[in-house]
Amino acid sequence: MRYVILDGRTIKDMDAVHGAFAEALDFPDYYGRNLDALHDCLTETAGPVTVVILEADALKAGLGERFSSLLRLLGDLLEEREGFSVYI
Repeated sequence: MRYVILDGRTIKDMDAVHGAFAEALDFPDYYGRNLDALHDCLTETAGPVTVVILEADALKAGLGERFSSLLRLLGDLLEEREGFSVYI
């Protein structure tokens, strides 16, 4: 099981979100650092993946409207991908 920790105390923008995923899951160098690329990489990542969101209110404040887009993407992956989980 691999974990991605998104801590709202330290992650203040989408670039940091993409960095957290890329580092935790060893995304390839060509990872596009956008939500479409994130979806593709998470779909292609082998094995179970758990995303843990800490201090969600702070993360929402830092990401603004992109927070909803990120949650939508994670929700889609919960339905599409076996072994994928999200904790907030």
